[in-house]
Amino acid sequence: MSVVDEFTLLERSRRGDEAAFSQLFAAYQRKLFRYAAYMCGREAGDDIVQETFLAVLRQTGRRDTPSGSVLGYLFGIARHLVWKRHAGSPDQHEDVTDAIDRIAAPEPTALERMTHAETLDAVRAAVQSLPAPYREAIVLCDLEEVDYASAAQAMQVPIGTVRSRVHRARALLATKLSAPGGPKGPPYENTRAAS
Repeated sequence: MSVVDEFTLLERSRRGDEAAFSQLFAAYQRKLFRYAAYMCGREAGDDIVQETFLAVLRQTGRRDTPSGSVLGYLFGIARHLVWKRHAGSPDQHEDVTDAIDRIAAPEPTALERMTHAETLDAVRAAVQSLPAPYREAIVLCDLEEVDYASAAQAMQVPIGTVRSRVHRARALLATKLSAPGGPKGPPYENTRAAS
């Protein structure tokens, strides 16, 4: 979808155009759900997506165009709702065991399926154990493939901070996943000071 098209869909959705809203929802719902599921749990993911799009529908009087991208704008709304749900504490999160879509093609043997499942579980656990700012950056930029500028817009931080958090998150994940036995222990502390 082109930038002009996405801004047109947003504008028309704000005016109550059901077809435009349906297209906007179809285009971004999955990305927003996966982000919300990683940040506060699968059950809350549906609620966050619904509340995000309801916020768009409630903006009937707004005519301004968001800076950046519509995806970054929607992630910004979702992020606000995630932190609001956790009463401003980004280091609280529910355990997410099924937040990532299952890989469609099953492995041919039982041993390969078991190994694959263990690997996915280890990656999920490693991502979940990251401090919230790092987890958010890795989910947006690596898992959802959002560009750094849109992630910075959503997270309300400079683009350099996003790059730093992604770099640090990748390093932490590499350490956790290379350690014997995989990810261990509670999430790192002092997540608010993370940059």
